[in-house]
Amino acid sequence: MLTRALREQERAYPLTVALLICLAVFVPASNLLLPQESMFALSSYSVSLLGKYLCYALLALALDLVWGYAGLLSLGHGAFFALGGYAMGMYLMRQIGSRGVYGDPELPDFMVFLDWQELPWYWMGFDSFPFAMLMALLVPGLLALLFGWLAFRSRVSGVYFSIMTQAMTFALMLAFFRNEMGFGGNNGLTDFKEILGFELQSDVLRCGLFEATALLLLASYLGCRWMLNTRFGSVVVALRDGESRVRFLGYSVASYKLVVFVISAMLAGLAGALYVPQVGIINPGEFQPLNSIEIAIWVAVGGRGTLHGAMLGAVIIAAAETLLTAQLPELWLFALGALFLLVTLLLPQGVAGLLAGRRGE
Repeated sequence: MLTRALREQERAYPLTVALLICLAVFVPASNLLLPQESMFALSSYSVSLLGKYLCYALLALALDLVWGYAGLLSLGHGAFFALGGYAMGMYLMRQIGSRGVYGDPELPDFMVFLDWQELPWYWMGFDSFPFAMLMALLVPGLLALLFGWLAFRSRVSGVYFSIMTQAMTFALMLAFFRNEMGFGGNNGLTDFKEILGFELQSDVLRCGLFEATALLLLASYLGCRWMLNTRFGSVVVALRDGESRVRFLGYSVASYKLVVFVISAMLAGLAGALYVPQVGIINPGEFQPLNSIEIAIWVAVGGRGTLHGAMLGAVIIAAAETLLTAQLPELWLFALGALFLLVTLLLPQGVAGLLAGRRGE
């Protein structure tokens, strides 16, 4: 029997799919086909901004998979997101070639500035887009595999698991700030020129990136929905609701947690890889512990354990942040904290629960 959350997911499924398909079609069309004076035309900036929101939605989807369904509150998903972003950033840096400030065909500008003599071994292969995309998935996945194996075999859970993931994120942030790491230090990676031979500043590429983000978000949503409706998904949900009973029935609790944690990390890495070419920069600031906490707020506001609610919450908060940081930048964090408190107290099921209630469910 499906849980209440899964039943709500089934009801929201057609609308979510239709909305993502419409976005993938109409947003690029409104930018490329409509004249600028049209009231329905979207600027290139708006297309990139909406693409960034969809990347956040994919990141929220990844966290909801482990928190909403497996009951694992990870405060380290910002690290997986940033690692995927750095993998894509390394590919984009390799595409600059001799067009950099120092004109070195092999070394990025920051390496020339720091007097590096050769490209580090871990940068090898990043001149290939397929390799970079593979690394954007594998590196976060392998980190989650190692971290999860150590944590779950020791039966670390609850607030201790959250604290450990937060510590992992903080440690990575400190490491990536160091120039010796070979990732641009405090400035990170930026000044990208092209991807797959197309200029990053072209309207066609911006629309193509948006469409790819929307379609990959749709595919990820469908994949998560399918997985949660399998026997594997039923066991994962059972872990959240009664881990001791699941263990008593003979299931390998650590294995199920590990699989879902790794899948979630890879989805977060994919979100980071899609994010970087649309915003044009990746730096150690993406590892900030506050970012991972904010992801959890997106999921809580949208509705934990609903998939579509998590994506909706990410878009709502990101859009509100865009508006408020432009108008009242000094009050944004207070507004975010107040919103989280109000939702926790008045809407424990989030926006998705509120919408379900209005439909009489």
